[in-house]
Amino acid sequence: MDLPAYKRNAADAIKRLRLLYERQAPDQIFAAFDLPSPTISVFKQQHAEGVCEYPDPIQRIRFWDQLLAERTALEDDSLPSAYLSELDQGLYSGVLGGDVRFNCNPDTGWISSMAVPLLANWADFSRLRMDPDHAWFKRYAHQLDIFIEGAHGRFGVSNFILINGLNFVFELVGATETYLGLIDCPDLIRQAMALGFQINAEIQRRFFAARPLVAGGTCSFGVQWLPGRIVSESVDPFHMTSVDCFEEWGRAISEQIMAEFDGGTTHLHGNGRHLIEAVCSLKGLKAICLGDDKGFAPVIDELKDLRRRAGDMPLVVPVSFVEFKRRMDRQELSGGALYLVQGAGTIAEINRTMETVRAYRV
Repeated sequence: MDLPAYKRNAADAIKRLRLLYERQAPDQIFAAFDLPSPTISVFKQQHAEGVCEYPDPIQRIRFWDQLLAERTALEDDSLPSAYLSELDQGLYSGVLGGDVRFNCNPDTGWISSMAVPLLANWADFSRLRMDPDHAWFKRYAHQLDIFIEGAHGRFGVSNFILINGLNFVFELVGATETYLGLIDCPDLIRQAMALGFQINAEIQRRFFAARPLVAGGTCSFGVQWLPGRIVSESVDPFHMTSVDCFEEWGRAISEQIMAEFDGGTTHLHGNGRHLIEAVCSLKGLKAICLGDDKGFAPVIDELKDLRRRAGDMPLVVPVSFVEFKRRMDRQELSGGALYLVQGAGTIAEINRTMETVRAYRV
């Protein structure tokens, strides 16, 4: 088994994560811990927040190498992986000639991308075609090659977000025109979604063709690792719609992209928790990441109800280290979940905590 060197207990972590995502551990808990990072501290000193240029991918893989090396001795359920944040959203518009913008977040070390809506109006849609030789596809291939070569043997390369379905239509005309289009021009929306599916599938095929799998599975930021070729879907446009709208416009295309591979994951923000039953029934879905967002109750405070509503779907749950330990000591944590624990102090402290995590039973 090809195990990452920057993970001392990689074999055990993979074994445990496989149990979680194959739904064989509903009575167990899992945990991946955040850690104070000297690499992030240096990055914050060297980079300003806000709009920036596309970075040198060689510098980016060096950043990930330094960051993930710090975590080698952690004996939690995380798997070290680099994320192609520079291409996570802008790429899908970029391959059609979109105006891609980059943004730096010094707190996380990420440089991410977005795009200005590509079309002035729907009249221009008919000219759009996917060009497999577009410069943005070449940029993607170049960075992917650098990341996989730089990660080889030490850490993985995570899958990255799909911009599929209505998310892709947002890239073309913006959110407001997309929602209006569901009523005013539904046939155009369907045509745009079909083009988006074609582009998303091609981008993900190229990702897996580059051989990023670790121990036969996909590294996936947040979720950590899942067996097989797994994509990262987004249902964000439906967070502000009814469940019926999701059923009409979201279900089929999400299930279609997951069926192209070995399944998928998705996430729900605070304003999307009303969708949890519908999303959990998606064919091919392996896990849901639950987000803590301003203006909404922390996930941990609603977890008992969310766990009930989600059935046996594996959940990924953010929580502070203090709250995690408090609830673990009181036997209040729900099983079948990976807890993303923030605010721990040292590796030694985390490794001691993991002894209790591994022994915990609901």
